[in-house]
Amino acid sequence: MAYSSISISQDMASMATEICNQIASIFSKPTHPYLPPLDLLVTELSTVASQKARVFLYGVGREGLMLKAFCMRLAHLGLSAHLVFDMTTPPITAGDLLIASAGPGGFSTVDALCSVARSNGGRVLLLTAQPETGSCVKHASAVAYVPAQTMANDVDEAVDVKSRPLLPMGSVYEGALFVLFEMVVYKLGELLGERPEAVRSRHTNLE
Repeated sequence: MAYSSISISQDMASMATEICNQIASIFSKPTHPYLPPLDLLVTELSTVASQKARVFLYGVGREGLMLKAFCMRLAHLGLSAHLVFDMTTPPITAGDLLIASAGPGGFSTVDALCSVARSNGGRVLLLTAQPETGSCVKHASAVAYVPAQTMANDVDEAVDVKSRPLLPMGSVYEGALFVLFEMVVYKLGELLGERPEAVRSRHTNLE
């Protein structure tokens, strides 16, 4: 049976609304005793900017993709921002900040990198959905709690395992990271007095 263009558009709009609503709902959940992640990230990054220190970012899988996008925008805001494992990434030193993500609570690589950052005098801001049980928290100077579903809690035995969620595994957490980072970029740019034309001027022209 062929679908009309109108029915296809309505279906797309309905799915998009549901996805956006699922992600938006994360930001109405309480984070106590942790600071709201937006406030924490803006505070930490404004300190980095004022001290002319550097910020390093790392995450695995799709979380890592969100952090790569965030790193690019931080560079556009004029910060010295670097992705861990890039060929030109400098060493982390005292006063620098590592922002790492471990949605389910812990990854061996994230654990190791956070430990190295702390041992070299850097601060570690950990993004996670499992602040109480995750192995990475012990290395964190500050914890940004993002209360979203990850692969640590995506299986509900009370629900039919054959059902297909619209946002599987860690998609809610990963989507929430993207939205959170866009909010941070907006608030941080406002705080730093960055005009749109200045931000745009830092975008690469080697494309």
